[in-house]
Amino acid sequence: MPNAATGLTMKTTRHAFLLPALVLALMTLPVPAYAYLDPGTGSMILSAIIGLFATAALAVKTWWYRIKALFRRQGSAMEPAAREPAQSPDERKPTGGQ
Repeated sequence: MPNAATGLTMKTTRHAFLLPALVLALMTLPVPAYAYLDPGTGSMILSAIIGLFATAALAVKTWWYRIKALFRRQGSAMEPAAREPAQSPDERKPTGGQ
């Protein structure tokens, strides 16, 4: 009997789980590699991985502050009654000395 929300049967759901599991199992089988990776290559791969993590961290930091600033602006726009309206220089009251 199909699921009312998704329209999938139990058999379809089981096949949807089995295919990725089969692909993952086949990817873990050892395959002989006729190659040599010297220490310089390993160092290059390691530095590329570290660079990717640093780039991702910087991107998250940049976007986090932008999103945070966006919510701050929306929060301050919701409270206009708490602030006094700005006056032009002509509307200001004289302070006395002249």
